Amino acid sequence: MNVPDPAPAAAPVQPRTDASDLYAELFAPREPASREVVAADRLMLVGARPPVRDYLDQLWRRRHFLWAEARAKVTSGTRETILGQVWLVLNPILNGLAYYLIFGLVLDADRGIDNFLGYLIIGVFLFQFTTQCARGGARSIPGGRNLIRAFTFPRASLPISVVLRSILNLVPVLGAMFVLLLALPEDEVWTAAALLFPAVLALQVVFCTGLALLLARIAAAIPDLNQVIGVLMRFWLYSSAVFFSIDRFAAYPRITGIMEANPMFMVLDAARDCLLYGQVPEASTWLRLSAWSVGMLLVGFTVFWQAEKSYGRA
Repeated sequence: MNVPDPAPAAAPVQPRTDASDLYAELFAPREPASREVVAADRLMLVGARPPVRDYLDQLWRRRHFLWAEARAKVTSGTRETILGQVWLVLNPILNGLAYYLIFGLVLDADRGIDNFLGYLIIGVFLFQFTTQCARGGARSIPGGRNLIRAFTFPRASLPISVVLRSILNLVPVLGAMFVLLLALPEDEVWTAAALLFPAVLALQVVFCTGLALLLARIAAAIPDLNQVIGVLMRFWLYSSAVFFSIDRFAAYPRITGIMEANPMFMVLDAARDCLLYGQVPEASTWLRLSAWSVGMLLVGFTVFWQAEKSYGRA
């Protein structure tokens, strides 16, 4: 009977005792890692100023975020108050009431003004929008310094977000303004000219966007601007014929000429013609106001963009 031979036993694994073999395994030459050559024109310094076209493209791609962020801040801005967003309407109404008591009744500034209450309401409500854009734009860079240092994004997003927030705040204000104009005892003249009011408002928005960008740049370089901007806006309010007629200075042609060149006077004058007096604003008013709006936007954007890499450093 043939018995199969047993399988040979596996040779025991001998532990490595030779230090030279271990050294050779650890430090043996390996295949060099693959490298990719990147063209220099594809690299960009972090925080550097991009070309204008790329900068505008970055802003456009963030438009949905800017709009959502503006809506969130509108709802949260009055959350801690009892009346909430009702204050958006109450503030201009209370301001208008104060101006009416002081200038309309005490100082008798309503002389020669048809429908003075409507005249005053349009002036106060629309000028408040410009004030919000100016003050918010000046504070946008200091207020967003932590965000600037933490993330890379076009810095113009900050003042533009302020303007978007002011537009959202303006919607209920305009609703209250139209209700008050309809409820006033004095009759306003409604004609097809009222359909031109959105065009006047659009030019004001364009102007305020450029103003917010310009003031954001100036305030970033000169922080003291935020301490005096309230006084400057008060002077601007008085020179825009918010609660008096420019005809009071007819004997002083230099003063009337300066006031007529004021872009906010043009906005208020055109809005009153459309909504109160049933008149189409003159062609010269449209041309000058358009020049102011487009010019301010171009100047404000250019000045802001040129200092893009300086924001948030201090």
